[in-house]
Amino acid sequence: MEVILATTKEEVVEIAPIMQQLRPKYELEQLISLINQQRKNGYQLVYVQDDDTILSVAGFVTGHKLGWGNYLYIDDLVTDEAQRSSGAGKYLIEWFKDYAHINQIEQIHLDSGVHRYGAHKFYLKEDFVIASHHFACQC
Repeated sequence: MEVILATTKEEVVEIAPIMQQLRPKYELEQLISLINQQRKNGYQLVYVQDDDTILSVAGFVTGHKLGWGNYLYIDDLVTDEAQRSSGAGKYLIEWFKDYAHINQIEQIHLDSGVHRYGAHKFYLKEDFVIASHHFACQC
């Protein structure tokens, strides 16, 4: 397994079907367009590949906030449904921890839908804590 930082539009096209498993409300072409738009604003994509098979995909941003200091925020993280429990998600989280350390990033953050119990169990096992409640308003 290896983690690859996606740098080309061709890579986005290749990994988008797996990202679509997390974001099924988007048609594939729309999702690709939205990803490319976000990349213009600092959104980055990484993926775990084993041989020629893409196992996991994650999108993230980095920045600085008064409350967090230097941070890495994982916007999207998904392991292909056919590859779950393969160790790819853990491998990707370890990559994020190493990336944060190398880049002097103090904290890694993410949100997970309240109904995603399997994901919560995974994140807690990977040393994440439930640090706050996230509130949203569709205004």
